[in-house]
Amino acid sequence: MLAIFNKEVVQPPQELNSPAPSNSAKRPQEIVKDFMSCHDPNNAFSVCFGNTAMLAYVPPNNPYPIQQRLFCSLDNIYCIFLGSLNNLCSLNKQYGLSKCTNEAMFVMQAYRTLRDRGPYPADQVLKDLDGTFGFVIYDSTAGTVFAALGANEGVSLFWGIAADGSVVVSDNLGVIKESCAKSFAPFPAGCMFHSEQGLMSFEHPTRKMKAMPRIDSEGVMCGANFKVDVQSRVPNMPRVGSEANWATWGPSSPA
Repeated sequence: MLAIFNKEVVQPPQELNSPAPSNSAKRPQEIVKDFMSCHDPNNAFSVCFGNTAMLAYVPPNNPYPIQQRLFCSLDNIYCIFLGSLNNLCSLNKQYGLSKCTNEAMFVMQAYRTLRDRGPYPADQVLKDLDGTFGFVIYDSTAGTVFAALGANEGVSLFWGIAADGSVVVSDNLGVIKESCAKSFAPFPAGCMFHSEQGLMSFEHPTRKMKAMPRIDSEGVMCGANFKVDVQSRVPNMPRVGSEANWATWGPSSPA
C-alpha cells in the first residue's frame, strides 16, 4: 500500500527530515508511477485527489493471506487497513454494524463516529482494538489524515518525506527508501497520527513523544525514530465530550 499527502495537509514531525542533503528523493507523481509499474495493472489501482493526496493499493496475491490488506471507501472517507482484529464481531455489535463489516469498514465507521460525535477519546477507541493492525484514513471532505499502528508490531508501517515535502506512508520499506532517500523512519508502534494534532501514543496518551536520532549503516543521519518519553507528562489531558469532534482529540505533538 502507498499513501501520499501534500505538505499543506500533513505536517509531520520536523525530525523525520534527514539533515543529510540528498537529490535522490522523488516527487509524488513519480512515486506512484513507480509503485504501479511494479505490480500487475489489472490488480493494482491508485486514486488521486488533485494535488492533495494519492492512494495506491495492491490486494494480496493469496486469497487467504496471513495478513489482510483491505481498501474501502464510504462518504468520501478512504481507508487502507493492514492486519486483522480478533474482536471484530464484538466491535461491530458495539457500534451497531452488520456482521459482514470488515476491519477497514469498521475503522472508517469508528472514525466517522468520533469525528461527528466524539463519545470517547480516540486513544481509548484504539486501545479497544484487539489484534494486529495498521491503517491510514483520508477524509477528503474534511481534508484530514489519520493513521495508526498497533502496539504488538505484527504489522509494519514506514513514513518519510518526498522531494516536494509531501508525506509518504507505506508498508513496503523498499518503496519508502527509494521515494524518500534518507528522510524516513518506521512509524512508531502503539501510536496514532492526526494531520491537525500530530503524533501521539495511544498506549501512553499522557506522555510526550520524543525524536531519537538514527544513523544508517553508512554513517548517514536518517529521519528520526520516535519513542514515548517516559519522563514526560502531557498537562491537562483534555476530555472529549459528546459535542466534540475528531479534530479536538489528544494533545498537540511536541515541537
